[in-house]
Amino acid sequence: MTTQTLNLPRPRWLIIYITIALHLGALLAFVPSYFNWNAVAVAVLLHCLTIGLGISLGFHRLATHRSLRTPKWLEYFFILCGTLAGQGAVLGWVGYHRAHHLHTDLDLDPHDATKGLWWSHISWLMHEVPMYSELPRLTQDIMDDPFYQFCHKYYILMQLGLGIILYLLGGMPFVVWGIFVRLFVGFHSTCCVNSICHKFGYRSHNTSDRSTNSWWVALLTFGEGWHNNHHACQYSARYGWQWWEIDMVWWTICVLERLGLATKVKVGQNL
Repeated sequence: MTTQTLNLPRPRWLIIYITIALHLGALLAFVPSYFNWNAVAVAVLLHCLTIGLGISLGFHRLATHRSLRTPKWLEYFFILCGTLAGQGAVLGWVGYHRAHHLHTDLDLDPHDATKGLWWSHISWLMHEVPMYSELPRLTQDIMDDPFYQFCHKYYILMQLGLGIILYLLGGMPFVVWGIFVRLFVGFHSTCCVNSICHKFGYRSHNTSDRSTNSWWVALLTFGEGWHNNHHACQYSARYGWQWWEIDMVWWTICVLERLGLATKVKVGQNL
């Protein structure tokens, strides 16, 4: 057992309890009475909205990197979708990811891949990582925005509200698949970018970190799996550069740009 393992940062017990509850709830999908195809369709639709439009486009490319600009009402819609992904409060998500790019695969990287696959995938979320106290400084540009503050403060209550709506629409099957299964898949899909995409896959760019490209992570996350491309030019709104590197969020941004709803779109390759 290493010294690093013996001196883990302080646990975040609320996050630990919520994560355990999420995984237990996802097991309800194996109960036959909680399965129907309408519930699965709801889960798929919400996965596209919360992970594709919410996390990838909203939290990541728009809020974190400012790779494009949208009207405020549309930006807030994307941030709402990302908040419903249940991956933590928006200011924390943005702050941690900015810290990741500042210190990629170094000790101050919140999910430093050199500490092991388990740490970079999920364990870092359960502890107060080194950059925890630096989050306000890293999110100065958005922390005073009232809508961001609202989403940051009430993201758990908003998930509960969504659960109530789903229950009224389709009973427990909608809740099991639209909340628990959907959160489970979305959570681990995004976490794979931090873990799998720093250990397995191919590298198109000789970056100073361990980032890699993974086709199957890209499919689960609507383009986020082209992580080595992203680290080579983090401010680019486009992550998939080759014809086979499917980046559905980039295609969405192209449509928004044609409609006049996306401006100042930054695009670069191997800068």
